[in-house]
Amino acid sequence: MTAAIRVEGLGKLYRRMAPGFKLRTLKSALLERSLTEGLRPEETILALSDVSFTVEPGESFGVIGSNGSGKSTLLKILAGMLRPTSGSVVVNGRVAALIELGAGFHPEISGRENIYINGVVLGLTRRQIDQRFDAIVEFSGLGDFIDEPVKNYSSGMYVRLGFSVAIHTDPDVLLVDEVLAVGDEAFSHRCLRRIEEFLARGRTLLLVSHSLGLIEDFCDRALWLDGGKKRLLGSPRRVADAYRQDVAEQEGRDHLEAKEERERRREEAERAPAEPVAEPPEGAGSESGSEAGEAEEEPQRWGSREAEIVRARLLDAGGAERYHFASGEPVTFEIEAVARAPLADVVFGVGVFTPRGIECWGTNTALAGRVSESMEGFATARLRCPALRLGPGEYLLDVALHAKDGYPYDYHRRILSFSVTAREGGVGVYFPEHEWEFDGGIRWRARRGD
Repeated sequence: MTAAIRVEGLGKLYRRMAPGFKLRTLKSALLERSLTEGLRPEETILALSDVSFTVEPGESFGVIGSNGSGKSTLLKILAGMLRPTSGSVVVNGRVAALIELGAGFHPEISGRENIYINGVVLGLTRRQIDQRFDAIVEFSGLGDFIDEPVKNYSSGMYVRLGFSVAIHTDPDVLLVDEVLAVGDEAFSHRCLRRIEEFLARGRTLLLVSHSLGLIEDFCDRALWLDGGKKRLLGSPRRVADAYRQDVAEQEGRDHLEAKEERERRREEAERAPAEPVAEPPEGAGSESGSEAGEAEEEPQRWGSREAEIVRARLLDAGGAERYHFASGEPVTFEIEAVARAPLADVVFGVGVFTPRGIECWGTNTALAGRVSESMEGFATARLRCPALRLGPGEYLLDVALHAKDGYPYDYHRRILSFSVTAREGGVGVYFPEHEWEFDGGIRWRARRGD
């Protein structure tokens, strides 16, 4: 069987256009037949490098990756909008592409005229467009605006018209970029139903999306592009999980770097001599003082410092410092502190919050029934959580040292940030172990890639 799409050793170079980089003349480009030939590596941007894959007829193929990974460049090459620098691309059959918002639309003319222009570009005759015109308009839902200039359309209306024209050209291969995310909920559902019908007729779909759930639900296989290179190709679930893990690990590294930077700045501030506080100008009124006070940010740390938090860390099951976890993983909250003079009444506390300040969970040694006898010098407290069942998202950590009556020695808000991922979706901050079971006359389709 002839492949619907065959990509072999695909590479794409762009010439840097920033000031200071070599500019090609028309003469040099014509002589060398290239705008990038002869340029040094630092004068080019490698958008794609040695990418190879095959998409079979009737297959739904997904492409994921971060911004700048080469996804849109790949689609533009498949659609014939760009020429590859190296390698080969073969697409068999009629191709319809929905890649860039408003691509191919003339803003000064009406939606009606743009339907005819786009239809011709996509290979339809005038008669075929006449026959499909009413269906195109009905699907787009733009009947009241079809004779308005396209420049007056919203971004969602652009998507409605572009998708409607593309899907009604009856293509063999449909290329769809993230633009569907711009449409409203009802139209997105309509598009997805139409894509299901399109696939049921044995046609081929190549879908680029940041929605991993959409890729898992609609695609038979998925490709992960990373820095213009093929990172992983396989079942959507496997590829999406690997991508999620990579993103979580990067977020963890970012959290760790931010923590180390805060500690470095704090140490520098402690070593720096205190600057004298300038006296307020004579005659300054109380009104201006209150305005200045209102403009100040809420303090992130306070207390007498009779006992002081030196460091806080998150540790995984192996004792390694980490700031990304899968929901349900064991986590240890470690607090290092020092008492400058002997203290009898000491409570260690921990609180987990969302970035918007919602308290997810908190505890302290007093709530756990522990009563201190004394603390002097350095001490380390570890709160072990066998299964941190937080929902996917970003979280902030507060740690505190205080007396049992609440008198603060050292309260440190937002001392750490960390992220939590989960294989399945959910709502809220609590993510208990769960499993669906069913009896009776209900059946479920197997998820693609399982």
